[in-house]
Amino acid sequence: MTVHFIGAGPGAADLMTLRGRDLLARLPLCLYAGSIIPRDVLGFCGPQTRLVDTAPLCLDEIEAIFVQAHHDGLDVARLHSGDLSIYSAVAEQVARLNRHNIPYTLTPGVPAYAASASLLGRELTVPGLVQSLVLTRISGRASAMPEAETLEAFAATGATLAIHLAIHRLDEVVTRLLPFYGPTCPVAVVARASWPDERCVEATLGEIAAIMAVEPETRTALILVGRALDPSMARESALYDAHYQRRFRGRDESSTREVV
Repeated sequence: MTVHFIGAGPGAADLMTLRGRDLLARLPLCLYAGSIIPRDVLGFCGPQTRLVDTAPLCLDEIEAIFVQAHHDGLDVARLHSGDLSIYSAVAEQVARLNRHNIPYTLTPGVPAYAASASLLGRELTVPGLVQSLVLTRISGRASAMPEAETLEAFAATGATLAIHLAIHRLDEVVTRLLPFYGPTCPVAVVARASWPDERCVEATLGEIAAIMAVEPETRTALILVGRALDPSMARESALYDAHYQRRFRGRDESSTREVV
């Protein structure tokens, strides 16, 4: 018996990985976060799969289901939204499984920031301008941020910021970032990327709070901030430059110049 943690991706069923889809099809029991997993994704489960919505359950109750499944010899799919590597609560569940010597696997999913960038049609890094992406959040009821991991500290680097779980405090985010990025810095708020009702609002840091106040988002929205979001800042990398020699190109500099 094995518990298979699966990243469901950002929402669209066809953004599930093939591995995740195939696991869902053959496993007899699926635990899923009902508040944020689309029904289309659950459609990959087999007709006999028992579905358990974990939205109303606490960790102890989820653990009890794992233990019972282990006793019954039933493999389990544990379906989480997005990717398992950040803000997924997988680590605490794995710790419980380890106590019972229950084996598990992790299957990654498409993360929200990647789906958001695709919706925007942007690359989140730009050669010579921005080469780092910071995935972060702000302190909330469930957990406080470590003292050194502040928006200000990350903003001081000039990196592109992907701020999770903070849309309900957008005014605060803007106030804290303005001294570092300035009012004209591009911002995007992306809600439910890849869902049928996905929404993307592009503006500047100085404008975004007022725009979003007209029609607020309160739940699954990502805030992206940084100069890389400005399409006019795009630059050509050295990788495909005609004079950039690399081992896979298979031609010397002189022949490269002749082609040019």
